Amino acid sequence: MKLIKYFFQFLFVIIFFFFFKILGFRLSSALGGKLFETIGPLFRSKNLIHSNIKKAIPNISTSDLNKMTKLMWNNYGRVFAEYMFIKDFRTGKLNSKIKIEGQEILNEIKKFNKQVVFISGHFGNFELMAMHLEKAGINLSAIYRPLNNIFLNKIMERIRKKYICKNQIKKGIGGMKKLINLMNNNSSTALMIDQRVTEGIKSIFFNKEASTTTVPAQLIKKFKIPAVPIFIERIDDTNFKLTINQPINFTNEMSIKNITDKLNQVLEKMIIRKPEHWIWSHNRWK
Repeated sequence: MKLIKYFFQFLFVIIFFFFFKILGFRLSSALGGKLFETIGPLFRSKNLIHSNIKKAIPNISTSDLNKMTKLMWNNYGRVFAEYMFIKDFRTGKLNSKIKIEGQEILNEIKKFNKQVVFISGHFGNFELMAMHLEKAGINLSAIYRPLNNIFLNKIMERIRKKYICKNQIKKGIGGMKKLINLMNNNSSTALMIDQRVTEGIKSIFFNKEASTTTVPAQLIKKFKIPAVPIFIERIDDTNFKLTINQPINFTNEMSIKNITDKLNQVLEKMIIRKPEHWIWSHNRWK
């Protein structure tokens, strides 16, 4: 039954991808946003989303809660539609849609062949981070979580490897071995640190314990390298701003837990900057 469900999901996505390609970037992004505003609430609990938002913004009003939820689904749907145009971002056709703040930081990393851990969360169009880093000439690997849908996952992996970052590292033991080999050859890595993970540790996130990945902290400790936070912001629906922040250096004495806690604090600040564009539908505090 699960394979049948996945296959029909696959057909649904393929049909929409076909129409998106015909409609073009701007119309497809708008359509994807409206589509998810409609169907998103059918798959994720509104109560869960509101509960999550209140953990970060306790005094938010009911009207603002509803507005933020709607904008979250809209952004999520836009990202879905924009997968058909990742190639255009990579090849330059949509270059004017992305503004970079802090490019000089990347230039220095590239010039001196520095090794870092780039961190971010699922904001705006989150796929643009690794794409821009590799396009900027950074020796990069990107960690990702494969989709449960085996049919859709093949498409997403192909898009990611061809247009986002060729060194795609699956989460898991096998992926970590590949990642370490790349890191031993002075590769930097990029990953999202905002998803709940069963193999992580409990770290304070918006004043409550949340299962959090320790991968960035482990890499920081092992290779004695800094973390570089990147904030991906959607502006005026179809424009984006990537803010490259200054590297965060950690002392050798800091533990995995200390570093993980610090990175969660950085993530919180990013989320609060534009909470309507973060994906609140995942239960980080389960």
